[in-house]
Amino acid sequence: MDSVKVAILGFGTVGSGIYEIISEQQERLEKVLGRPVEVAAVLVKDCSKERTIPSDVLVTDDFDDILRLSDLDAVFEAIVGVEPGYTYLSKAIDAGLHVVTANKELFAYRGLELKQRAEERGVNVRFEATVAGGVPIIGALCNLLRMNQIVKIEAILNGTSNYILTKMREEQVSFDQALSEAQRLGYAEADPTNDIEGFDALFKVVILAELLSGQKVDWDEVYRKGISHITAYDLAQANGRIKHIGRLVIDGDGIHADVRPISLTESHKLYPIEGVDNAIVVTGDLVGELVFQGPGAGKLPTASVMVEDFVDLFKSARKPVDIF
Repeated sequence: MDSVKVAILGFGTVGSGIYEIISEQQERLEKVLGRPVEVAAVLVKDCSKERTIPSDVLVTDDFDDILRLSDLDAVFEAIVGVEPGYTYLSKAIDAGLHVVTANKELFAYRGLELKQRAEERGVNVRFEATVAGGVPIIGALCNLLRMNQIVKIEAILNGTSNYILTKMREEQVSFDQALSEAQRLGYAEADPTNDIEGFDALFKVVILAELLSGQKVDWDEVYRKGISHITAYDLAQANGRIKHIGRLVIDGDGIHADVRPISLTESHKLYPIEGVDNAIVVTGDLVGELVFQGPGAGKLPTASVMVEDFVDLFKSARKPVDIF
């Protein structure tokens, strides 16, 4: 039986999670797809580093080695930054490969170009994991867009910022103390700028705005403010809970977007969202308010969403499969 052959670009937290899921869930994958899934190659930065990858899997630091493989079907991209990811994915699409990515910065800047390139070459780009980690908001919005007009989205899109604000409020500690604890627990990077200054949430808001509009977003029109200026006193004096919120409002004039700290009252659906969770409140003209909540990052939550994207691409026309 022919297998579906894939390559994984990047073998850090998410990339290794993809490999782990594919390796451990072969029976489930074959039941859904009708054929096994084979990891044919892994792209890494340092080939000399010891990894628990079987010898029959190509481990390389040269993406062209992967493109030379025969019968490759798709690539999972789990690296960070616009480059080299954009170049890798452009080459993969040109080679007729489907793409599944979690790279939010890349997709915010070049996602529309990649989708157009893929459409022209008859392949697909899936990007569920770029916005809310383990929360499948992209697929939900695509389903809603068939009938509903989305009029507003409000979301907690960065678990690091949400954890810091929660820690500061609950334990009356300073911003620096909460950030240090987030770094110790692995919730924040050594350089936390993207998280605490709102860039990470901005990338995700841009991706959502472009999904809803189908048009390139003017970044200068999206207001961004982080949380590094917030003090424990600010949180104690707030009329509600201060949350770092990404917002989209859609009206006759287009899409209006911003990322900023906002004080929410107890009646707001995002008020109880604490710690590292992400949550998205979507308002449709027909369905009203819907709330999506779950882990915004992490090895298996993000990797599982990417594998779900992949399965959706390759599932065969088979009879329904019992989940349990």
